[in-house]
Amino acid sequence: MSAFANHVKTVLLLGALMGLFLLVGAQWGTQGMVMALVLGGAMNVGAWFFSDRLAIAAMQGREITPQGGPEVGAAVSSRELYAMVDELRQRAGLPMPRVYLCPHDAPNAFATGRSPSKGAVAVTQGLLRMMSREELRGVIAHELAHIKNRDTLISCIAATVAGVLAFLAQWGMFLGGGRGGREGGNPLAAILVVVIAALGAALIRAAISRSREFIADADGARIAGSPEGLASALGKLEALSRRIPLVQPNPAQNNLFIVEPFCGRTLTNLFATHPPTERRIAALRALRGG
Repeated sequence: MSAFANHVKTVLLLGALMGLFLLVGAQWGTQGMVMALVLGGAMNVGAWFFSDRLAIAAMQGREITPQGGPEVGAAVSSRELYAMVDELRQRAGLPMPRVYLCPHDAPNAFATGRSPSKGAVAVTQGLLRMMSREELRGVIAHELAHIKNRDTLISCIAATVAGVLAFLAQWGMFLGGGRGGREGGNPLAAILVVVIAALGAALIRAAISRSREFIADADGARIAGSPEGLASALGKLEALSRRIPLVQPNPAQNNLFIVEPFCGRTLTNLFATHPPTERRIAALRALRGG
């Protein structure tokens, strides 16, 4: 049922993306509509087939193989990380995902891929350095739960769509929202494009991400065999994220990560891509009590 719901959300997101392109293109008449149709179609195809690769490329992920990969001086080597993912994915009943290490000091992780057979798990070098083995197992199990629940496709497409909407907001602001701002284009159209795009991007990220994190936490705890490692990791990640910002080029991808990067004070709970970390930890502690 969860997989079906995610497929429905994916179709709706791609349809909404096309509709927004047409709405903006309509301001330039028939030629604008045709151009919007072409660009929107290309963006939909790109979001479906390449959103996972774009996410990994944006984080400069380097693949780890059974023979190992880049080393960062952590207690867990690249080869041991690969073996840990392999063990946990077998417990989850998943095919082996690709494993990536991202050269960022901020501790974080994400999963991507349009299906379990195309899945990938990426962790930052900061995560390897700052987490214990039990905490690292909990984080990886959480990401594997996202792959198992097919959250990764909708998350990547949501990130892509949110990025496009944010771009359209800037585009509408720059162009003046009409047929040549210099020729008396309608300023209300510019405001409409900016508001719809910016608000839409924020709402998409918020609506897609928040509920699925609780499910992935619970399923991840079952995959790891205990909620303790993940609960401890979440507490540590929440504290460290405030001290070590994750520098990445596309904030629209915030919904992909296990904890939200750039937890700025200007964000409200409505637009946060993740539920409060303390609530997630409390839910995991409740599993222990159950």
